[in-house]
Order: sequence, then structure tokens, then C-alpha cells
Amino acid sequence: MIKRYYDNLDKYLKQGKALIILGPRRVGKTTLLQNYLDKSKLKYKLDSGDNIRTQQILGSEDFKQILEYIKGYELLAIDEAQRIPGIGQGLKILVDQLPGLRIIATGSSSFDLANQVGEPLTGRKTTLKLFPIAETELSDSKNTFELKEELTELMIFGSYPEVLLAKSKAEKINILEETTNSYLFKDILAFDKIKNPKMLFDLLKLLAFQIGKEVSLNELSNQLSIDVKTVARYLDLLEKSFVIFRLNGYSGNLRSEVTSKSKYFFLDNGIRNAVISQFNSLNDRNDVGQLWENFVIAERLKKRTYLGIYGNSYFWRTYGGQEIDLVEERDGRLFGFECKWSPLKKVLPPSDWSAYKNATFKIINRENYLDFIS
Repeated sequence: MIKRYYDNLDKYLKQGKALIILGPRRVGKTTLLQNYLDKSKLKYKLDSGDNIRTQQILGSEDFKQILEYIKGYELLAIDEAQRIPGIGQGLKILVDQLPGLRIIATGSSSFDLANQVGEPLTGRKTTLKLFPIAETELSDSKNTFELKEELTELMIFGSYPEVLLAKSKAEKINILEETTNSYLFKDILAFDKIKNPKMLFDLLKLLAFQIGKEVSLNELSNQLSIDVKTVARYLDLLEKSFVIFRLNGYSGNLRSEVTSKSKYFFLDNGIRNAVISQFNSLNDRNDVGQLWENFVIAERLKKRTYLGIYGNSYFWRTYGGQEIDLVEERDGRLFGFECKWSPLKKVLPPSDWSAYKNATFKIINRENYLDFIS
């Protein structure tokens, strides 16, 4: 059993607010919910958004029916809540009419659940994001030596809970292929405007080969033979369903800075490698630098989300070719980080970076990475 960062949901449950837990499929939302309920002293009702009767009741906007549905309970827990049409309005009725009721709703896709609950539950919800297992979670039960010993495995197979618990390479690959082929796009393809799933997968494969590189929507459009607006919409859906995330270019108004393009990273290295069917060892790969950059930036995203390290994240590049992999803007300061797999590689900060007063620069390599992401 791997202890999750949100192990104690009592800290986030508040009367008068619904607790919304979002995240990709198979990262442990249901397990997290069930573990909490097993320890809870509240009288709870556990339901699923897959239940057609529940869909009818909570999507009905019928006050009497909704209140009868939960009568006598102190806690309502709904798994896969994104499957309930109008769930936001249903939860709003419960929050407003029963302010003492505690509510937890989990969802595997933010583009659906967040859109449904966003406006109805303004000021009435707390949202948590659950990712594949984070290094900061593993550090609770493993020491530095053990974490470093597992680094190459994480870079190749990622950190989905089932993958981490798998006993063999073959089992890890089977889980990742099943996750990618059967679960990854399930919510996206349920979206009624997606008519070409193969095109979506082809787009994801192109992104997998361009980690750390600036992405041109026009180039993707030409390679896939679809219009730019469709590319942009597919990218947005992939982001909102927690498959990829984006870094935009930082601009402090230096005329030499490139800001028109974005970089896309995968939330999990294992999913990225499953998309291109490459699970060979690091010694037999030519993309180790890309894997390292994706791993570091994704793990940093998890840490900042869980620990509440607020600020903005970017990459930075000039037209002259000077670049920094990750820039964080926090408390009016800039922090630059360059990801280098080799601990022996010395890198000086780009000369144009000195134009920003009090900006820092640091190399993140496999010797010092744990302080940065755990």
C-alpha cells in the first residue's frame, strides 16, 4: 500500500462545500475514497455515476427527490461523478439545502466534471487533483538511496499505482498498454464531437516525439492533414483529461524572447513510452534527455500542486537559441532550472538571463533532483 498525499480527506472536507477530486483514470481516486470511507465514523452513502438511477435523481433538479435520496446520511460520496448529467446543479441543491452534509465527488476528466460543477458550485467547492504516484509520496516510505535505485524504472514505466506494484517488466508493459488503449481516451471519446480517435492518437504520438521541443500547431496540422482549429481542440481535450500538460514561453518583454509556441509534456513517462511502444533500457535509447526533462518537470508539477507552491511555470528561449527548460515565477522572482541527465555536465546560465535582476539558475541532474521534486 502506497500512502497518498491526500490520505486524510478530513482536512479538505468542509460543511457547505463539496469536495471534488479530479485526476486521470487508474491513479487511485476510487481507492483513496474507499480507504477514507473505511475509516470514517460518519454515516455515509457511497454511489457511482455509472448508476442510471443515480444519474436520473441527481440530474433531475427535483428538490424533493434529491433530498429524499440522501435523507438520514451525514456524507455522500459519488465515484465517477462526471457521468451524471447536470451533476453540478444537483450538488448545488444538496450544498444549499443541507449545509451540514459532507460531499465527496470524484471524476476522471476535468473537461467534463469541472465544466459541469464550475459555475453551479462557485464558492461551494474545494478541488483536489490526484496524479500518478509522486516522488514526494514515495519519499515518505523510502530513503534517498532507494529512490535513486528506482529512478530508471520510473523514467521508463512511470508511476501509475498498478505499474509500481507490478512484479515484472512484462506485467508493467501490459498494464501501460491496457491503460493507454482502453482507458486513456475513454472520457475524451465519449465527448460527442470526437469523430476520429485515430487522429487523436496520431497527434499524441507526434507530441511524444517532441518532448522538450516547441510545438507548432501549423506543423501538426500539416502532418495530420487536419485544420489548425481541430488540432488546438484536441490538444485542449488531452490537457483537460490529464494526459498532457503545457508550458508556454516566458516573456519579460525582452525583444529577443520566443513566446508564440508552447511545449507539451506527458503527465506520466510510462504513458508516453506506451504511446510510442518503447520500453527498452536507458542504455539502448536516444531519448534519455527527453525522458529526464519530462520526468523532472512532471514531478515538479505534482510537488507544487500537492504542497501548494503557488506561481507560474514556463520555458524560456531567445531567438538566438539561448534557453532554459523550466522557469518558475513566484513572489515576484524568477527561478530558472535546466534539466541535465549527466551530473558531470557543467552549464552556465544563458547570458541574456542576466537581464532579469534577482533571477536564479540551477541545474537539475540525477544527483540533486530529489530536493527539487520530493
